[in-house]
Amino acid sequence: MIDSKPKRLQVPALRRWVASSLTLLLTLFAVSVLSFLLVALLPGDVATTLLGDSATPERSAELRKELGLDQPLPRQYGTWLGKVMQGDLGQTFNSGEAISDMILARVPVTLELILLTQLLALAIAIPLGVWTAYKAGSVFDRLSLSVSLALLSMPTFVFALLLVYAVALKVPLLPSNGYAPLSDGLWANLRHMVLPVTTLALMEVPVYMRLLRSEMLTTLQQNFILLAKGMGLSLSRTLFQHALRPSSLSLITLVGLNMGRLMGGALIIETMFVLPGVGLLLVESIFQQEYLLTQAIVLFVAVAFILINTLTDWLYAWVDPRLKH
Repeated sequence: MIDSKPKRLQVPALRRWVASSLTLLLTLFAVSVLSFLLVALLPGDVATTLLGDSATPERSAELRKELGLDQPLPRQYGTWLGKVMQGDLGQTFNSGEAISDMILARVPVTLELILLTQLLALAIAIPLGVWTAYKAGSVFDRLSLSVSLALLSMPTFVFALLLVYAVALKVPLLPSNGYAPLSDGLWANLRHMVLPVTTLALMEVPVYMRLLRSEMLTTLQQNFILLAKGMGLSLSRTLFQHALRPSSLSLITLVGLNMGRLMGGALIIETMFVLPGVGLLLVESIFQQEYLLTQAIVLFVAVAFILINTLTDWLYAWVDPRLKH
Protein backbone atom coordinates (compact mmCIF):
# COMPACT_ATOMS: atom_id res chain seq x y z
CA MET A 1 0.00 0.00 0.00
CA ILE A 2 2.78 2.40 0.84
CA ASP A 3 4.63 1.76 -2.46
CA SER A 4 1.54 1.92 -4.72
CA LYS A 5 0.34 5.39 -3.68
CA PRO A 6 3.22 7.40 -5.23
CA LYS A 7 2.90 5.37 -8.48
CA ARG A 8 -0.80 6.29 -8.83
CA LEU A 9 0.07 9.95 -8.36
CA GLN A 10 2.68 9.79 -11.10
CA VAL A 11 0.31 8.44 -13.79
CA PRO A 12 -1.58 11.71 -14.51
CA ALA A 13 1.70 13.59 -14.68
CA LEU A 14 3.11 10.99 -17.09
CA ARG A 15 -0.02 11.12 -19.27
CA ARG A 16 0.14 14.90 -19.29
CA TRP A 17 3.81 14.79 -20.31
CA VAL A 18 3.12 12.28 -23.12
CA ALA A 19 0.14 14.29 -24.38
CA SER A 20 2.17 17.49 -24.23
CA SER A 21 5.08 15.89 -26.12
CA LEU A 22 2.77 14.48 -28.84
CA THR A 23 1.08 17.85 -29.25
CA LEU A 24 4.48 19.50 -29.52
CA LEU A 25 5.64 17.04 -32.20
CA LEU A 26 2.43 17.36 -34.23
CA THR A 27 2.58 21.14 -34.06
CA LEU A 28 6.22 21.19 -35.17
CA PHE A 29 5.32 18.85 -38.05
CA ALA A 30 2.47 21.13 -39.14
CA VAL A 31 4.74 24.17 -38.95
CA SER A 32 7.40 22.45 -41.04
CA VAL A 33 4.83 21.57 -43.74
CA LEU A 34 3.45 25.12 -43.88
CA SER A 35 6.97 26.61 -44.00
CA PHE A 36 7.92 24.25 -46.83
CA LEU A 37 4.77 25.08 -48.79
CA LEU A 38 5.53 28.78 -48.39
CA VAL A 39 8.14 28.40 -51.16
CA ALA A 40 6.88 25.29 -52.91
CA LEU A 41 3.49 26.82 -53.73
CA LEU A 42 4.71 30.26 -54.76
CA PRO A 43 3.01 31.38 -57.98
CA GLY A 44 5.21 31.30 -61.06
CA ASP A 45 8.59 29.64 -61.50
CA VAL A 46 10.89 30.17 -58.50
CA ALA A 47 13.98 29.33 -60.57
CA THR A 48 13.12 31.93 -63.21
CA THR A 49 12.44 34.53 -60.51
CA LEU A 50 15.77 33.84 -58.82
CA LEU A 51 17.68 34.07 -62.11
CA GLY A 52 16.03 37.36 -63.03
CA ASP A 53 17.25 38.87 -66.31
CA SER A 54 19.71 36.01 -66.87
CA ALA A 55 16.91 33.41 -66.96
CA THR A 56 16.79 31.15 -70.01
CA PRO A 57 14.78 27.93 -70.37
CA GLU A 58 17.97 25.86 -70.13
CA ARG A 59 19.34 27.78 -67.11
CA SER A 60 15.95 27.69 -65.34
CA ALA A 61 15.68 23.93 -65.86
CA GLU A 62 19.22 23.48 -64.56
CA LEU A 63 18.48 25.55 -61.44
CA ARG A 64 15.19 23.69 -60.80
CA LYS A 65 17.12 20.44 -60.90
CA GLU A 66 19.84 21.87 -58.65
CA LEU A 67 17.24 23.00 -56.08
CA GLY A 68 15.28 19.75 -56.39
CA LEU A 69 12.20 21.56 -57.69
CA ASP A 70 11.75 19.00 -60.47
CA GLN A 71 10.93 16.31 -57.88
CA PRO A 72 7.41 15.49 -56.55
CA LEU A 73 6.37 17.63 -53.57
CA PRO A 74 6.50 14.80 -50.96
CA ARG A 75 10.07 13.97 -52.01
CA GLN A 76 11.03 17.65 -51.96
CA TYR A 77 9.58 17.94 -48.46
CA GLY A 78 11.38 14.83 -47.23
CA THR A 79 14.72 16.04 -48.60
CA TRP A 80 14.20 19.53 -47.20
CA LEU A 81 13.12 18.28 -43.76
CA GLY A 82 16.08 15.89 -43.56
CA LYS A 83 18.49 18.76 -44.18
CA VAL A 84 16.68 21.04 -41.72
CA MET A 85 16.91 18.42 -38.96
CA GLN A 86 20.67 18.34 -39.56
CA GLY A 87 20.83 22.15 -39.26
CA ASP A 88 21.25 22.66 -43.01
CA LEU A 89 18.85 25.43 -44.08
CA GLY A 90 20.53 25.91 -47.45
CA GLN A 91 22.41 28.85 -48.91
CA THR A 92 21.34 32.26 -50.16
CA PHE A 93 21.12 32.51 -53.92
CA ASN A 94 22.87 35.88 -54.27
CA SER A 95 25.81 35.59 -51.86
CA GLY A 96 26.03 31.85 -51.27
CA GLU A 97 26.17 32.33 -47.48
CA ALA A 98 24.89 29.58 -45.21
CA ILE A 99 21.38 30.58 -44.10
CA SER A 100 21.74 28.99 -40.67
CA ASP A 101 24.86 31.10 -40.01
CA MET A 102 23.06 34.28 -41.12
CA ILE A 103 20.11 33.63 -38.79
CA LEU A 104 22.27 32.66 -35.82
CA ALA A 105 24.33 35.83 -36.28
CA ARG A 106 21.14 37.94 -35.99
CA VAL A 107 19.52 36.02 -33.10
CA PRO A 108 21.46 37.73 -30.25
CA VAL A 109 20.18 41.18 -31.28
CA THR A 110 16.53 40.07 -31.43
CA LEU A 111 16.88 38.04 -28.23
CA GLU A 112 18.40 41.01 -26.40
CA LEU A 113 15.62 43.28 -27.64
CA ILE A 114 12.87 40.89 -26.51
CA LEU A 115 14.41 40.03 -23.14
CA LEU A 116 15.15 43.66 -22.23
CA THR A 117 11.61 44.55 -23.31
CA GLN A 118 10.08 41.90 -21.08
CA LEU A 119 12.28 42.84 -18.12
CA LEU A 120 11.45 46.54 -18.40
CA ALA A 121 7.74 45.87 -18.94
CA LEU A 122 7.50 43.53 -15.95
CA ALA A 123 9.59 45.83 -13.75
CA ILE A 124 7.02 48.58 -14.35
CA ALA A 125 3.83 46.51 -14.61
CA ILE A 126 4.17 44.27 -11.53
CA PRO A 127 4.46 47.00 -8.88
CA LEU A 128 1.79 49.04 -10.69
CA GLY A 129 -0.57 46.06 -10.97
CA VAL A 130 -0.16 45.12 -7.30
CA TRP A 131 -0.54 48.66 -6.03
CA THR A 132 -3.51 49.60 -8.20
CA ALA A 133 -5.29 46.44 -7.01
CA TYR A 134 -4.59 47.34 -3.38
CA LYS A 135 -5.69 50.93 -4.03
CA ALA A 136 -8.63 49.95 -6.25
CA GLY A 137 -11.02 52.86 -6.80
CA SER A 138 -8.50 55.49 -5.69
CA VAL A 139 -7.34 58.45 -7.78
CA PHE A 140 -4.03 56.66 -8.42
CA ASP A 141 -5.89 53.57 -9.64
CA ARG A 142 -8.15 55.54 -12.00
CA LEU A 143 -5.23 57.61 -13.31
CA SER A 144 -3.16 54.45 -13.97
CA LEU A 145 -6.04 52.81 -15.85
CA SER A 146 -6.56 55.94 -17.96
CA VAL A 147 -2.87 56.16 -18.90
CA SER A 148 -2.75 52.45 -19.71
CA LEU A 149 -5.82 52.80 -21.95
CA ALA A 150 -4.16 55.70 -23.79
CA LEU A 151 -1.00 53.63 -24.33
CA LEU A 152 -3.04 50.67 -25.58
CA SER A 153 -4.77 52.92 -28.10
CA MET A 154 -1.50 54.18 -29.59
CA PRO A 155 0.09 52.22 -32.49
CA THR A 156 3.66 51.08 -31.84
CA PHE A 157 5.17 52.95 -34.76
CA VAL A 158 3.57 56.23 -33.67
CA PHE A 159 5.04 55.88 -30.20
CA ALA A 160 8.42 55.04 -31.75
CA LEU A 161 8.32 58.18 -33.92
CA LEU A 162 7.41 60.35 -30.92
CA LEU A 163 10.29 58.93 -28.88
CA VAL A 164 12.75 59.42 -31.72
CA TYR A 165 11.62 63.03 -32.20
CA ALA A 166 11.71 63.87 -28.48
CA VAL A 167 14.81 61.97 -27.30
CA ALA A 168 16.97 61.57 -30.40
CA LEU A 169 16.22 64.61 -32.58
CA LYS A 170 14.84 67.43 -30.39
CA VAL A 171 17.17 66.67 -27.48
CA PRO A 172 19.92 64.46 -28.94
CA LEU A 173 20.50 62.29 -25.89
CA LEU A 174 20.37 58.89 -27.56
CA PRO A 175 21.02 57.53 -31.08
CA SER A 176 17.89 57.02 -33.18
CA ASN A 177 19.26 54.00 -35.07
CA GLY A 178 22.09 51.53 -35.30
CA TYR A 179 23.47 48.93 -32.94
CA ALA A 180 26.64 48.42 -30.92
CA PRO A 181 27.57 44.88 -29.80
CA LEU A 182 28.40 44.18 -26.17
CA SER A 183 32.06 43.89 -27.16
CA ASP A 184 32.00 47.70 -27.65
CA GLY A 185 31.05 48.18 -24.01
CA LEU A 186 27.86 47.86 -21.96
CA TRP A 187 26.88 51.53 -22.19
CA ALA A 188 27.55 51.71 -25.92
CA ASN A 189 25.27 48.71 -26.35
CA LEU A 190 22.49 49.86 -24.02
CA ARG A 191 22.27 53.43 -25.35
CA HIS A 192 21.33 52.01 -28.75
CA MET A 193 18.72 49.75 -27.15
CA VAL A 194 16.98 52.30 -24.93
CA LEU A 195 14.56 53.69 -27.51
CA PRO A 196 13.52 50.40 -29.20
CA VAL A 197 13.19 48.61 -25.85
CA THR A 198 11.20 51.47 -24.31
CA THR A 199 8.91 51.58 -27.34
CA LEU A 200 8.08 47.90 -27.14
CA ALA A 201 7.94 47.75 -23.32
CA LEU A 202 5.48 50.63 -22.92
CA MET A 203 3.15 48.80 -25.28
CA GLU A 204 3.27 45.73 -23.01
CA VAL A 205 3.03 47.46 -19.62
CA PRO A 206 -0.71 48.31 -19.83
CA VAL A 207 -1.61 44.73 -20.76
CA TYR A 208 0.45 43.18 -17.96
CA MET A 209 -0.65 45.74 -15.38
CA ARG A 210 -4.37 45.41 -16.07
CA LEU A 211 -4.24 41.60 -16.10
CA LEU A 212 -2.29 41.43 -12.82
CA ARG A 213 -4.59 44.02 -11.21
CA SER A 214 -7.63 41.93 -12.12
CA GLU A 215 -6.12 38.73 -10.69
CA MET A 216 -4.92 40.50 -7.55
CA LEU A 217 -8.38 41.91 -6.85
CA THR A 218 -9.68 38.33 -6.60
CA THR A 219 -6.73 37.06 -4.59
CA LEU A 220 -6.93 39.88 -2.04
CA GLN A 221 -10.43 38.66 -1.09
CA GLN A 222 -9.22 35.13 -0.29
CA ASN A 223 -9.23 33.85 3.28
CA PHE A 224 -5.48 33.24 3.44
CA ILE A 225 -4.84 36.90 2.62
CA LEU A 226 -7.29 38.00 5.31
CA LEU A 227 -5.54 35.57 7.67
CA ALA A 228 -2.13 37.03 6.77
CA LYS A 229 -3.43 40.50 7.51
CA GLY A 230 -4.93 39.28 10.78
CA MET A 231 -1.57 37.79 11.78
CA GLY A 232 -0.04 41.23 11.48
CA LEU A 233 2.22 40.57 8.46
CA SER A 234 3.60 43.67 6.82
CA LEU A 235 1.77 45.11 3.81
CA SER A 236 4.67 44.46 1.41
CA ARG A 237 5.01 40.84 2.60
CA THR A 238 1.28 40.23 2.28
CA LEU A 239 1.07 41.70 -1.21
CA PHE A 240 4.32 40.56 -2.83
CA GLN A 241 4.93 37.26 -1.02
CA HIS A 242 1.46 35.83 -0.41
CA ALA A 243 -0.82 37.49 -2.99
CA LEU A 244 1.45 37.97 -6.00
CA ARG A 245 2.37 34.32 -6.66
CA PRO A 246 -1.17 32.86 -6.95
CA SER A 247 -2.14 35.90 -9.04
CA SER A 248 0.67 35.48 -11.55
CA LEU A 249 -0.46 32.37 -13.49
CA SER A 250 -2.29 34.35 -16.17
CA LEU A 251 0.58 36.82 -16.30
CA ILE A 252 3.09 34.01 -16.92
CA THR A 253 0.89 32.70 -19.73
CA LEU A 254 0.71 36.09 -21.33
CA VAL A 255 4.45 36.72 -20.98
CA GLY A 256 5.15 33.37 -22.67
CA LEU A 257 2.74 34.08 -25.50
CA ASN A 258 4.10 37.59 -25.88
CA MET A 259 7.63 36.25 -26.39
CA GLY A 260 6.42 34.95 -29.73
CA ARG A 261 4.25 37.98 -30.44
CA LEU A 262 7.14 40.31 -29.67
CA MET A 263 9.07 38.72 -32.52
CA GLY A 264 6.44 40.21 -34.81
CA GLY A 265 6.75 43.56 -33.05
CA ALA A 266 10.54 43.28 -33.25
CA LEU A 267 10.25 43.12 -37.03
CA ILE A 268 8.76 46.63 -37.11
CA ILE A 269 11.01 48.03 -34.40
CA GLU A 270 14.21 46.54 -35.85
CA THR A 271 13.33 48.03 -39.22
CA MET A 272 12.55 51.48 -37.77
CA PHE A 273 15.67 51.61 -35.56
CA VAL A 274 17.91 49.69 -38.03
CA LEU A 275 18.72 46.99 -35.48
CA PRO A 276 20.41 44.07 -37.27
CA GLY A 277 18.17 41.35 -35.83
CA VAL A 278 16.12 38.51 -37.30
CA GLY A 279 13.22 40.86 -38.08
CA LEU A 280 15.37 43.17 -40.20
CA LEU A 281 16.90 40.12 -41.89
CA LEU A 282 13.40 38.93 -42.81
CA VAL A 283 12.56 42.30 -44.38
CA GLU A 284 15.86 42.27 -46.30
CA SER A 285 15.23 38.71 -47.53
CA ILE A 286 11.79 39.66 -48.88
CA PHE A 287 13.09 42.71 -50.75
CA GLN A 288 16.02 40.70 -52.15
CA GLN A 289 13.69 37.80 -53.15
CA GLU A 290 15.75 35.34 -51.12
CA TYR A 291 12.90 32.84 -50.80
CA LEU A 292 14.90 30.15 -49.02
CA LEU A 293 16.06 32.68 -46.41
CA THR A 294 12.50 33.92 -45.91
CA GLN A 295 11.30 30.33 -45.55
CA ALA A 296 14.01 29.56 -43.00
CA ILE A 297 13.26 32.65 -40.90
CA VAL A 298 9.52 31.88 -40.85
CA LEU A 299 10.32 28.33 -39.72
CA PHE A 300 12.76 29.58 -37.09
CA VAL A 301 10.31 32.10 -35.62
CA ALA A 302 7.45 29.58 -35.60
CA VAL A 303 9.53 26.88 -33.88
CA ALA A 304 10.82 29.38 -31.33
CA PHE A 305 7.23 30.50 -30.63
CA ILE A 306 6.08 26.90 -30.08
CA LEU A 307 9.00 26.01 -27.82
CA ILE A 308 8.47 29.14 -25.72
CA ASN A 309 4.80 28.27 -25.29
CA THR A 310 5.73 24.74 -24.24
CA LEU A 311 8.22 26.11 -21.73
CA THR A 312 5.48 28.39 -20.41
CA ASP A 313 3.20 25.38 -19.96
CA TRP A 314 5.88 23.58 -17.96
CA LEU A 315 6.41 26.71 -15.88
CA TYR A 316 2.79 26.42 -14.72
CA ALA A 317 3.62 23.30 -12.75
CA TRP A 318 6.47 25.10 -11.01
CA VAL A 319 4.30 28.06 -10.05
CA ASP A 320 1.27 25.96 -9.08
CA PRO A 321 2.31 22.40 -8.03
CA ARG A 322 -1.37 21.29 -8.06
CA LEU A 323 -1.19 21.20 -11.89
CA LYS A 324 1.39 18.39 -11.73
CA HIS A 325 -1.45 16.10 -10.66
